Formats: sequence, C-alpha cells, structure tokens
Amino acid sequence: MAAPSLLNWRRVSSFTGPVPRARHGHRAVAIRELMIIFGGGNEGIADELHVYNTVTNQWFLPAVRGDIPPGCAAHGFVCDGTRILVFGGMVEYGRYSNELYELQASRWLWKKVKPHPPPSGLPPCPRLGHSFSLYGNKCYLFGGLANESEDSNNNVPRYLNDFYELELQHGSGVVGWSIPVTKGIVPSPRESHTAVIYCKKDSGSPKMYVFGGMCGARLDDLWQLDLETMSWSKPETKGTVPLPRSLHTASVIGNKMYIFGGWVPHKGENIETSSHDCEWRCTSSFSYLNLDTAEWTTLVSDSQEDKKNSRPRPRAGHCAVAIGTRLYFWSGRDGYKKALNSQVCCKDLWYLDTEKPLAPSQVQLIKATTNSFHVKWDEVPTVEGYLLQLNTDLPYQAASLESPATANVPGGRMDSHRQSGSGNGILPNSVSDTANSAKTEHTAMKGTSVKNRPDLRVTGSNAILHSSLASKASDHNSCMVDMLRKNEGPHTSANVGVLSSCLDLRTVTPETSVSSTVSSAQTMVTQQTIKTESSSTNGAVVKDETSLTTFSTKSEVDETCALPASKISRVETHAAAVPFAKEIPSSPVATVKAGERQWCDVGIFKNNTALVNQFYLLPKGKQSTSKVGNADVPDYSLLKKQDLVPGTGYRFRVAAINGCGIGPFSKISEFKTCIPGFPGAPSAVRISKNVEGIHLSWEPPTSPSGNILEYSAYLAIRTAQIQDNPSQLVFMRIYCGLKTSCIVTAGQLANAHIDYTSRPAIVFRISAKNEKGYGPATQVRWLQGNNRKAPLN
Repeated sequence: MAAPSLLNWRRVSSFTGPVPRARHGHRAVAIRELMIIFGGGNEGIADELHVYNTVTNQWFLPAVRGDIPPGCAAHGFVCDGTRILVFGGMVEYGRYSNELYELQASRWLWKKVKPHPPPSGLPPCPRLGHSFSLYGNKCYLFGGLANESEDSNNNVPRYLNDFYELELQHGSGVVGWSIPVTKGIVPSPRESHTAVIYCKKDSGSPKMYVFGGMCGARLDDLWQLDLETMSWSKPETKGTVPLPRSLHTASVIGNKMYIFGGWVPHKGENIETSSHDCEWRCTSSFSYLNLDTAEWTTLVSDSQEDKKNSRPRPRAGHCAVAIGTRLYFWSGRDGYKKALNSQVCCKDLWYLDTEKPLAPSQVQLIKATTNSFHVKWDEVPTVEGYLLQLNTDLPYQAASLESPATANVPGGRMDSHRQSGSGNGILPNSVSDTANSAKTEHTAMKGTSVKNRPDLRVTGSNAILHSSLASKASDHNSCMVDMLRKNEGPHTSANVGVLSSCLDLRTVTPETSVSSTVSSAQTMVTQQTIKTESSSTNGAVVKDETSLTTFSTKSEVDETCALPASKISRVETHAAAVPFAKEIPSSPVATVKAGERQWCDVGIFKNNTALVNQFYLLPKGKQSTSKVGNADVPDYSLLKKQDLVPGTGYRFRVAAINGCGIGPFSKISEFKTCIPGFPGAPSAVRISKNVEGIHLSWEPPTSPSGNILEYSAYLAIRTAQIQDNPSQLVFMRIYCGLKTSCIVTAGQLANAHIDYTSRPAIVFRISAKNEKGYGPATQVRWLQGNNRKAPLN
C-alpha cells in the first residue's frame, strides 16, 4: 500500500515571469532544475519555448535563434544532456510533420537536422501522437497517427505500429534512421500512448514499456521491448491495471512508472472498449507500476476523484516532468464544451513528492568562533527545508592541553604519520575545503593570473584548533630546507583552481618529544584528511533570514568566512567523522557513545547553510508540533534555548524535508568552538604563474588576536607513504616569515603530490602565528588537468 504522505499534492501559486497560455498536446523535459515546455495547442498551435525554474519559481522565454521550428502538437520531445530533439507532430489541422529539430539549450540555438534514411525501407512518415524515447545515444520511435489522405483537409486517420531507431552523434547532430528487426508479437497500432525506458540495477538489459493509447478505442495493455534482443512481450502484472486511456503521461522515478490522467471510459470498466462511439471523460486517477516486480498500485482511483483543490482536477493532454523525486504537472484539457465548440484547458501547475528525500552530505564548517558555527551542506534537489541537529560533547579541558616538551607544528602531527586533535574548529576527519567562486569548480587557462580573478579569492575559516605542541620560531626556521629536485621539463600552465579550508594543524601529544620527530634538515608533517571539495563565494555575512526558525541573539561572527546562502555551492564528502571520544585520550571525563546522546534541534532551515549559536532543549514527553512539508516538527516557540560555549565539541547531522516527510540524516560531523587568543586563518589566497613557478599570496587573518609574528606555508609532497595510504598527506614547509606572499619554484612543484580525492589538485596550507601560537591553516587546492602527471608540465 502507498504511504499517505505520497499524495501530498502541492499547487504552485506564487511564481513570476510570463506564464504560457493554457494548452494541451504540448511536451516537456527537464534539464536539472529547469522544466522546458514546447508546442501544444488551444486556439492555434503554440510555437514558443517556455522555461520554468523550479527553484526560483520563475517562468521565462529564452531568446531562441537558428532554425526555429514551426509550432506543433502531439510531437516527440526528448532531452539528451543539454540538447533537446523534436520530431513530428501536428503543425496544422490535418497536416503532420516528420521533420527533426535539435535545440542546444546551453545557447538556445535551434538547428534542423536531416538524418540518413534507413538502409532498407522508408524513413518515418509524418505523424502525431507517437512515442519518442531516448536511451544512450539512440532514440526509439513507435506508433502514432498518420493521415492517409493527400489533402490535409480530408483527414483519413491511419494508426501506426512501426518502430524506428535513430542514432545520435555525440554532443550534436544525428547519424540516421534504422528499422530494427524485432521478435515476438508487435503491439497493435495506436497513438497517444506512452513509452518509457528502464534498466534494472542488477540487469544490463534496458527495456521499453508501452502503455495504453488509442486505436479507435482506448487501450489498457502493457508491452515490453527488450532493447538488446529486440524481443516484444506482454509482461504479466499484479494489482489493479489502470482503466483504458490515452493522452495520459508516464514518468519514471526510481523503479516506478507513474501514470497520471488521460481520457478514460465514462462508465468505468463496464463499458465495451471495442465500441468507437462510447462516452469518454478526463481523469485524475494516479497509479504506478513497479518495474522490478510488475505490480500495479493505485494511489488515486476514479471513485476517489473530486473537484476539490487538494489535487489536480481531471485532465488529458497535459505534460509531466520528473525532477529528482518530484513530479511536476502543467496544463492540459479537462473536457470539451459543445455549446462553445472549444476545449476547456487548465492553467495550473502542480507537483508531488514521490518519496522522502535522500540524506544530505555531512555538515561542513565554513567558520567557527568562540560561541558560534557557520555551517553548510550539499543542496538536495526539490526539498522544502532542512532539519539541523546537534549534540554536545565534552567541555574543553585546558589543563590537559599544555606541555613544555612539545612543539606547535602548523602542518600536523609528526608521530607515526597520524593526527589526533583536541583543539577547536574542525576536528580531524571533518575537514572541508572552501573557496570563493560562483561556480563549483574554478579554472584559469594558460597564462591567466588568478590574482586578478576575484571569483578565485579564497577565504579560510576562522576556526581555532589549539593543542599542546607549543612551538618556537627557531624550530620552524631550522626546517626551511628545499629538499625537492628541480624540474628540468618545459613549463606550461596548469588549470588553476583554488579551494580552501581551515584545518587542525596541532595535536594533543604531551608525551611527544620534538627531537624525536623533527629533523633539523627538513619538516615533513602529515594530516589525515577527509575527501572533500567545496566552493563558496566572496565573504559576506549570512544573516538570520536564511533560517525558517532563527535566533535573535547576536553572536561573534567573523565576516571573512561567512557566505551568502544564495550562493553556497555544493560540497562532496566521502569520509565519516571519527568519534570525538578518541580525540581526547588524556581527558578524565567518562565518554558516552554518540548514539546514546540526545540529539537537539538547531532549527528548520530553508537553505543549505546555517549560523548556529544556540539550540533547542527538547523536554521529555509529548510536545506540540507544527507541519513543515509533511513532517511534524516541534513548536520551537515553546522550547528553551541553550547557547554554545567556547572550547566545546559539538556533533552535527542534517536531514532534508519534502512533501513525504523527513528523510534520513547525514553522516555525523564534529566541530569545536574556538578558544580566545589564537589567530584566525589567513584569507583571500591567490595563485598566479610566473617564470620561477607560481606566486602564492594571501591576506592576514581578519581576527589576528594580537600581532602576527610569522606565517608558514606548506606544500603536500609525494612520498611512498602517500602511495600506501592516499588519505594521509605529507607536507613540507616552503616558507616562513612575515611577508604575506612567497614563490613556489618549479623545482618544488616537481615533487608536489597530486591529490585525486576529488578533482586532481596540488595542496597548500598557510597558517599564522601570534604570541600565543599558530592558529588554524587555510588549505588551498590548486586544480590541475585530469590527465596531468606533474604540475606545470
């Protein structure tokens, strides 16, 4: 049985832009969050291309150019990446088309394409109401309605069941038509049917499913074509088969084919479907077929139909588009008025979430202060909000973090190439990279200076990560040895990209001796990192309006690392956080397993970013709740709030919410609030190529907490250890001094490690030191070409 939440229909009532006129016989496809609609008819055939942005709720008319096709209805319409193909359809009453057009949606450029005819046989005749389905680099054309008469005014219908294959060229253009030889009984001729293609996860054989249609009478039969063996069959199904219908829609989400609307018999199943003059009506019935089990499930039956505003009213000739796990429906006709001799068309837009959303990525830290976190996570498409939760960890133990026999090393711990952290900010294995860009990937072509590209400015987090390794300037100065060979090869520019993060570069190791781990000739430090990539925008403060449930209490906010919610890009995370209890081995306080702690709500957030300085305490017993989407959430106005405190560890998790409820939670991330006194991370890192190698520059921390005594810059280098354990990076310091820039020579870059945890990149780290010690480092990933073996080659 279907979950009740599955029927949580939503009508889109607030949108902007030029709304297309109501119609039927139009077609729609999706490109990411965009719904693109073309054709259809109602008082004439429409020839405009309309686009609806499902994220911004905005309609717009793109400025198309090129070989713009004439308006058509009941045509074939498929999407391959960012190109759309249109085939056939009715261009005027009684006159059908067999022309093929291609739209490059990235440029809104139309082009008429002429595929080669089949090696044997004729190309497809002009038609309407056919199915046109895409799989791989081939489109499959089946059936439709042709006009037997040479005179378009003398419309003599001929139902078709011919089958064609159209081979596409990569990116743009087509090769030609072919007529595959099929096995088995071919489905009867029909038009206004649906066809979808589905491939089981455990089977490499894609199958096309044809359902319903019209051949003088509506049909309810289901056909299957194995596209590898080209064998037709009629699968045996379980459950209640939907009524015979035509002009319905079929959409695949996951392993389900959703059937909505269409023309159905007026008197239900008692009517003789062989009769050509029986009564028909539109329907709003809704069913799906599980394509793995061949079982039908009815979600809204014909007997349940009503004309209330809780669901779309009956219709046929509408369009349906799947975006993520959400189905959108627009327009269509709901009947025929003889008195007016005209169609009655709908002008409404609806959507329906078909299942709960997937889990977001782990929560990532943008910045931390002494009493707040600014965090973000991956956007999940087609959701209505995010539930962010935390639980508290052990308080900061200042007494356990000081030892005179240790050194403060901004590259990580040099003890068996492992790191454990107990400072504040980002804990080990919860590291994220952030960079300034409106795009998710930053690149600059050969000879381009990143310094002059404001979208490549990197902002490091101000998370403070304190440890017991208190270092001296002389310890760092003794490590400035260039141990890398010079590169004798030609110097060419790699693609440049900048990604940064704030890292824990010190550890709690009071038992570690400096002399046993630091060589006077070189410094090689390690950091176990999470495999992450993220991007951000130029640092602007995120205000509380990003949250649906916000806090009014002001907090200490470092503007450098705060990012506007509207411009946060996606973060990709592939590693889980290490339990915090392992990070403080010297703490005398008893630990509790994470699963036993009570999770507290931070709030419901509309966007994928949050400023966290408080959380809600959930008392025991039943609580008052409110609805967000189809999820019950506490009434936060009745709950007590708790402030974050300095030097304390917090675990975070987040779940997405849509019309079906709250989805699963993300993996857990762990962060610590800052301890006052240490400097923040350097910011606005720039990389530009010069004759010596590259020029690396940065800006001082926005929160220096005193005078900056020196900076240290590190480069991840190739070692046998990294080959054995790619998750650990080995760093060598390449600069120490007061200047906010340095030259990284080609010789040093020749031995740089190329990190392939996400996009290939060279990794740098830069940290600042004040009277109290080194603060967190900004990590920068300089993106390289996918096939590069070494930088600048």
